[in-house]
This record gives sequence, structure tokens and C-alpha cells, in this order.
Amino acid sequence: FQYGYNVSVINAPTKYVQNFINQTWTERYQSDIAVGVLTLMWSTIVSVFTLGGLIGVSIGGTLSVKLGRKGTLLVNNILAMMAALTMGLSYPTGMFELIVLGRLLIGINSGIGLCVQPLYLVEIAPTSIRGLMGMGSSVFVTGGIFTGQVMGLKEVLGKEEYWPILLATTCIPAVLQLLMLPWFPESPRFLLIDRGDYEGCRKALRQLHGATDCGGAMEDIEKEKNNLEQEGSKAKKPWELLADRSVRWQLVSIMLLNSAQQLNGINAFYFYADYVFTQAGIPTERIPYATVGTGACECLTALTCGLLIEHLGRKVLITGGYTLMSICCILFTLTITFQEVSPIFPYLSMACVFAFILSFGLGPGGVTNILTMELFTQTARPAAYMIAGSINWISFFFISMVFPFILGLKQYCFLVFMVICILVAVYIFFIIPETKNKTFLEIENEFKNGRKKMGYNTDGSGLTLLTTSM
Repeated sequence: FQYGYNVSVINAPTKYVQNFINQTWTERYQSDIAVGVLTLMWSTIVSVFTLGGLIGVSIGGTLSVKLGRKGTLLVNNILAMMAALTMGLSYPTGMFELIVLGRLLIGINSGIGLCVQPLYLVEIAPTSIRGLMGMGSSVFVTGGIFTGQVMGLKEVLGKEEYWPILLATTCIPAVLQLLMLPWFPESPRFLLIDRGDYEGCRKALRQLHGATDCGGAMEDIEKEKNNLEQEGSKAKKPWELLADRSVRWQLVSIMLLNSAQQLNGINAFYFYADYVFTQAGIPTERIPYATVGTGACECLTALTCGLLIEHLGRKVLITGGYTLMSICCILFTLTITFQEVSPIFPYLSMACVFAFILSFGLGPGGVTNILTMELFTQTARPAAYMIAGSINWISFFFISMVFPFILGLKQYCFLVFMVICILVAVYIFFIIPETKNKTFLEIENEFKNGRKKMGYNTDGSGLTLLTTSM
């Protein structure tokens, strides 16, 4: 939620924060701030959140091993409280630098949260509803984006005098989690596999599943623990995981999926949304409400994906999502190109925007995180999340840097995103197995069997000789 909320909430007060920076600069140096310097300061405020996220995801996995999943999430709220305090005090103290510091802190908070919260969810979930539980991450990311858009409306906190309060509202979810999370148990898998605490694991399972239903889950965790003990049960570091050839395809898969989540064109569609709404005749003052509609659309599709994922499976949803997104890219290019031919084309463009967002929410937006959880066993999972999260944040930063140049292609920029979507869909179809209703060991064995078919030894050390009869 913190990630989604702080991505969107900064958009509404853009002009007000820039005015505050200009006013503060004038009071300090008795001259107006240069346009270039003001642009640099604003871009720093926006982009430092990404830097914070990269720092957060880099330390999140390590903290989750040292403090536990639940412990890390609780401590992480301190960063959110500090961020809210610094951003809220920026105006009364006349220090715009506090906004930069607050955005950095909430970025670190978001990075840690995006790394550790899915770990916690997947480790407490029964296998039968693991996908549904894992969708909680995507549901609340989209819910955060939508809430940030609503809070930025002028009827709520979107007026100039309220912008410090608007930025400080990031403390609210932190307070709610501090009140509720202590009543929940620590991850049973963490307690048994990482800590060797059998009694603590049983207690957590009884609290989560009930006394009569925890036996099967306990047996599954013990089986995974015994298997990992043969390989060395100590949690792996990211560089150790990168050097482990036995999980090469899992790593390649999550790196590809997490980079594609940022590079698939979703940001371009949001960027073009205002233009499309204007062309469709929506009054300028009403466009923010139409934009809120796109956020609500993505939130609803994330919820829908959560309901469908245990029925259709991960592979169908994410492959279908990328396929539909590539089709939307083609249609959107055509409708923008021929928008002056008929008054109906701007409305078709609007339909393409919503269809693309729906396709993203049903597939890549929701399933990517779940696959990152499921493709690794306990000792590798925190390091895998650190690697996947780092790739995600780096891709986020990369697309924000190259996006203006891609937009130079105008409507044809969507053909670039179409190619990306098609290539990812093909990779998923041929390489990634279905993970629905499978234990983590079964998923690992699926990849090992896949490597055998491709000519790799079970240890991933190299190619075997394949003979064929003529």
C-alpha cells in the first residue's frame, strides 16, 4: 500500500510544492530560483523515492532473516513515521530539503515492504490458497495508487494549504499496521527452517490453520527442511544465489518478469491517458476524476485476478495478460494515428487505455509477485526477492529516464512495448511451469526436469550428450 500510495500521491501537489520551493529559495537568497534548478529539485523529490526503494529492497531480505518476517515489517513502520514527520514539517520549518529526506525514507520503507510482505504472506498461506493470499500484495499496491489519487482531489486534500498534510498521511497505514500486526504469528516456515523452533512453528500453525488442520502443513515444512539440510539450510546471500547454477532458470525468469513489469508500457498508457481523455472531449477540470477511474479499474482487476488465480492458474493469467496487452498496443497505435478520421476514434482510444490496464491487472500486475514467491525454496527466497526487487526498481528508474525519448516516437512508441509484451509471453509459455496447487519442492523439481529435457545435468553443471536414433 505504501508503495502504491506514494507513487500516486505526489502528483496532485506538484505545483504547490514547486511554489513552496520557489518561495523558500527567494526568502533565503533574495532571488527567484532558476527554472532549471526548480526542475532539478522537483525531479529529485520524485525520483529519490526510487533510490530509497532500491536501498530498501537491498536490505529487506537480510533484515527478514535477522529479525523475522513479522519483526521486519513492524520495525519498518518507524521509517514511515519518520518520513511522514519530515514531509509534514517541511512547510512550517521552511525547509524543502525535508521533503527530499522524507521521500527517501518512505522509498526505503516501500522497498523493504515489497520485499518482506510477500515473503510473509506466501509462508503463512496454505498451498490451496497461496495464489489468492499472494495477490494481497498487488491488491494493496493498486489500492494505494487509487487511494493516493482520491486523496489528491481538491474535495479531499488537494488544495494548496493541505499539501503538507497530504504528504504526511503516509503515517496512517503505518499506525494501523503497528496496531494490528503484533496480534499475528511469525511465519511458521521461518520459525522452523531458519530458527529451528519446532514449538514456535506448531503454535503459529495452530493459530493460522486451527489445531486439527495444521498437521499437513507441519509435515510439508519438515519435508522442505530435511531437503534443505542436505544442501545446507543456511539462508543464501544474493551473490551466492546468482552463482548457484541449479536455480539459473528460476533467476532468469524472475529477473525477466520483474523488469518486464516496468517496461511493458503501463506507464506510457497512464502518460497518454490525459491526452486521450482531452481528445474524447472530457473537460480539463474533469480529467483528474477520469484518471481516478483508471486507478479504480486497476484495483478491481487485481481483486478479480485474486478470485481467478486458483481456478485458471498463474501461467494462463500472465501469458494471457501479456498477449492482450500486445494487442492493445497495436489497436491504440491505430486509433491514435487515425483519430482525426472519425469522432469515434478518441473513444476507441479510451477503450484501449482501459483494456490495457485491465489486461495488466489481470496478469502481469498480479501474478509476477506470486511467481517470485513460488519459484524458490525457503533458504533462497529472501535473496531471490532482493534480486527481483532490485531489478524492478532499477527498471523503474530506467524507464523514467528513457521514457521521454521513447515518447519522441509518438504513437509508434507503443509498438516498442508490443514487442516486449510478445517476447515475455512467449518466454512464459515455453519456460515457466504452472505452479498452482504445488509445493515449493514440486515446483523446484519441475525446473530440474525441464533442464533435463533441455540437455542439462540435474546439478546444472553442463550439457549432457543426447543421442537420437536415425
